[in-house]
Amino acid sequence: MKMVNLSIDGKEVEVSAGTTVLNAAEQAGIHIPRLCYEPDLSPWGACRLCVVEIQGLRNLPASCVTTVKPGMVVQTRSPAVIEARQTILELLLAGHPQDCLTCEKMGDCKLAQYCYEYGVKKSAVPETEPNYAVDDSNPFIVRDPNKCIACGKCVRACAEITGKNILELAGRGPGTRATTANDVPFVESECVFCGNCVSVCPTGALTEKQMQGKARRWEYQKVKTTCPFCGTGCNFDLCVKDDKVVGVASNPESIVNGRALCLKGRFGWDFVYSERRLTTPLIKRNGGFEPATWDEALDLIADRLSEIKAKHGPGAFASLSSARCTNEENYLMQKFTRAVMGTNSVDCCART
Repeated sequence: MKMVNLSIDGKEVEVSAGTTVLNAAEQAGIHIPRLCYEPDLSPWGACRLCVVEIQGLRNLPASCVTTVKPGMVVQTRSPAVIEARQTILELLLAGHPQDCLTCEKMGDCKLAQYCYEYGVKKSAVPETEPNYAVDDSNPFIVRDPNKCIACGKCVRACAEITGKNILELAGRGPGTRATTANDVPFVESECVFCGNCVSVCPTGALTEKQMQGKARRWEYQKVKTTCPFCGTGCNFDLCVKDDKVVGVASNPESIVNGRALCLKGRFGWDFVYSERRLTTPLIKRNGGFEPATWDEALDLIADRLSEIKAKHGPGAFASLSSARCTNEENYLMQKFTRAVMGTNSVDCCART
């Protein structure tokens, strides 16, 4: 593979040809701020916050769409670069609600983080704060167009990760925002509610409805786990507050799925606290179910299955297992079905 040598902030860096300046800086341990860039998505160069100064160029190019060249000399924090980033942040604030104290994304908002980092407290241009209705129709996602910064990450996530193309940028100038076709509510679109758009949104424009009002983002304890709904084995982080699961967050470091999740994986965790979950075995007596001990329940099951096999043969029995069980439990289920009951009639809910 052809290698390219360049200088970034005075540090000599060697990367493969075709690498972007942003990724080359990352490999050198230099962070360049970005709002529209995401490793899992195609580069776009829309937010311009990742601009850098390159010796020999008059303008400040976006580093996420600029490829390295031999001998390139890059400055990521020159006075001109810092001034440009401050101006970009001021322009974004001109059309962005500043209700940070009550915003659900506080503590995990990239716009707020960079404004703090670059000392931008307010916009120097006349404010043009939008006044769009908040879309609360989706049972899992709250969409606030007023906080959209038109970075396009949700649009690309829907198209490139989910493959649905539900979202697109609409409007012009300060009124540009990500929305559905014909600007219909989420619930009336063809959205499959996977939430991949939420996972990449850098502001409070898209948030998880289940997590609203539960805690600030920095208060969550992140516990990595594996999704139990199918055999794919997607990984994600459980957001835990006061020893209780309150939501799911994508983990970009997940080997199987990256940050991509489906509806069940991201929002289907609430069965954990369902009032309809069984907490003790039930045995049907006198036309109704009554609590029983595990020994009573297991003895009854063993007796009844033995009676059915003796009377009707192994073909009268079939087992249906669950993807929510562990691999070991599912292995024991199929082994019991084949070795004890004498039939190969085994199925699993994940097959469909």
